Amino acid sequence: MESPKLKCCCPHPQPNNTIKWSSRWDYILESMPHTNIQWFSILNSLVIVLFLSGMVAMIMLRTLHKDIARYNQIDSGEDAQEEFGWKLVHGDVFRPPRKGMLLSVLLGSGTQVFCMTLITLAFACLGFLSPANRGALMTCFMVLFVCLGTPAGYVSARIYKSFGGEKWKSNVLLTSMLCPGVVFCLFFVMNLILWSKGSSASVPFSTLIALLALWFGVSVPLTFIGAYFGFRKRPIEHPVRTNQIPRQIPDQSVYTQPVPGIIMGGVLPFGCIFIQLFFILNSIWSSEMYYMFGFLFLVFVILVITCFRDDCPAVLLPPDYHWWWRSFLTSGFTAFYLFIYCIHYFMTKLNIEDTASTFLYFGYTLIMVFLFFLLTGAIGFFACFWFVRKIYSVVKVD
Repeated sequence: MESPKLKCCCPHPQPNNTIKWSSRWDYILESMPHTNIQWFSILNSLVIVLFLSGMVAMIMLRTLHKDIARYNQIDSGEDAQEEFGWKLVHGDVFRPPRKGMLLSVLLGSGTQVFCMTLITLAFACLGFLSPANRGALMTCFMVLFVCLGTPAGYVSARIYKSFGGEKWKSNVLLTSMLCPGVVFCLFFVMNLILWSKGSSASVPFSTLIALLALWFGVSVPLTFIGAYFGFRKRPIEHPVRTNQIPRQIPDQSVYTQPVPGIIMGGVLPFGCIFIQLFFILNSIWSSEMYYMFGFLFLVFVILVITCFRDDCPAVLLPPDYHWWWRSFLTSGFTAFYLFIYCIHYFMTKLNIEDTASTFLYFGYTLIMVFLFFLLTGAIGFFACFWFVRKIYSVVKVD
């Protein structure tokens, strides 16, 4: 006898085939209560950035327009000898900086980190990276960092050649070894601690060998290729000539000196990432799922704009031609505030008493802070580099 078929009275939900692949995580976004906090923080950051950017742009445009008009209207020889404002350092503003080799290496690595972050966030926003699979996100970071050695070598070689450098072999080796070597050494020490504790989260020795193979077999050759094309290019031509004898820098007020300017320069960029940083640290250390890549991409754009806006007045206000390192460190100092916030998060949000766990936390935090320092420093430098070339290209200099 054929067994009777049981019928369920409860209606089965029909699969929704109209949801796009890139929107499959939107239901999580709509169900979480702190989404409003995200929107509020982003709108707040946008309003502050737009208001301050507009105010600074208006002041800078009025100052530049007034000075340029005054410079270009001088006809008499007696008046032409009188220089003032930022034209005082026109003969020294493009003088190569001290430690130009190190600066070019950091800029090349910063460009590599910037491209890696931008492409990863774009993939995450398009839905190619699942928030539930953290390994895929880290794998994407690693693969992109290895494959982006070419732009790092090109930028480093191009900047170093514009500084008048001739030790191209040292430049290429440092670009391919210094910053990746710092990250790998920190990671290796952290992994040794995990090995000693018998943790399942430790990376196997075979994986470390594979990472070294990617580094020396892929990243280093790509860096050499990028440096080859960078050194083949002609040096960057500056709009004004550099004097043989450096001019004395005039006295500056307290707020325009390098150290106070660098310390104050990182406050606003850190304020833009403050809210997102809390959720990122929660996802890393509190096992919470991070899915707000759209918000993170918007915050990244705001961070770039803020670093650009902060560094340009730092170059215009003080008549100081030592702006190369200052432009890099002003935005890069945001990483210091990031480190301070990580210490605050460790003391207030986490309950870690084990010495090894504490060492691991600060070890991985140092890796994150170092990469963020390279990222923000490179953004600030290239913003200032473009700005300085722009303002000195529109003034008549004898």
